[in-house]
Formats: sequence, C-alpha cells, structure tokens
Amino acid sequence: MSKPNYSGLYHMVSQENFEAYLAALDVNFALRKVVCMLKPSKQIEHDANTGHMKIKTMTTFKNFDMDFMLGKEFTEDLGPVDGRKCQTTVDWEGDKLLCVQRGEKEGRGWTHWLEGNLLHLELRVKNVVAKQVFKKVE
Repeated sequence: MSKPNYSGLYHMVSQENFEAYLAALDVNFALRKVVCMLKPSKQIEHDANTGHMKIKTMTTFKNFDMDFMLGKEFTEDLGPVDGRKCQTTVDWEGDKLLCVQRGEKEGRGWTHWLEGNLLHLELRVKNVVAKQVFKKVE
C-alpha cells in the first residue's frame, strides 16, 4: 500500500491545549499569548519517491522551516520556536508521520496525519499534548 502524499497548502482551523504545550517548553508568558493568537498556514512539499519533505509553517509573526529526509536523523534548529536544537527523526508509522525530537525536553515530538482534506497535528512534550487541525486549500 502506498503512503499518502502530504503536499499542499493548509490553513489552521482549530487548536487545543497549545498554551499548555508552549508552557511545557518554557516559552515565556508574553510570547505564549502572542503565539496562541496566530493562525498559521503550512506549505508542505513531499516527494513520495525519495522521501524528501519540506514543511514551512508561516505566520504573520515568524516562519519556521523543516527540510528533511524521512527516516534519517538530522539536527533541527528550533531557535524560532523555543531557542533549542535537537536531534530529530521523522518517519512513517502506518499512514502517519511520526516525529521524535531528542534533546533537553523529554517526550518531545509530533504526529501528522490526513483525514480527507484535513491535516491533523498532535504536538507532545513531557506529558502535555496539544492538537491543531489544518484544512487543505484546493
């Protein structure tokens, strides 16, 4: 069975528990308030043949880019998010993309999956889970 292709432009339609997630990352109070008001978009380029992915998260405040090969560990610079660097691996878990971020925060990572034209994102750190949902722009 072939894996889904995540390529496309997605706009956020909902989020839950995001402020608690940012607090668990030690993001300061003022920045948490600003970030929680943002409605990010995601531009994903996914080459299903090679496993190369680019995920660009865009907001009016700041953008964040990831460029990686599925299944290969890389050093991720999370400076725009929380000022950290970590060793990151993104790979398939069934039809979902599972990201593990090894660094100073335990249990950090995320999972992306598609349901129709919706892109789901579950963010984890320590025992805190936040969720975001994005709708694909047709």
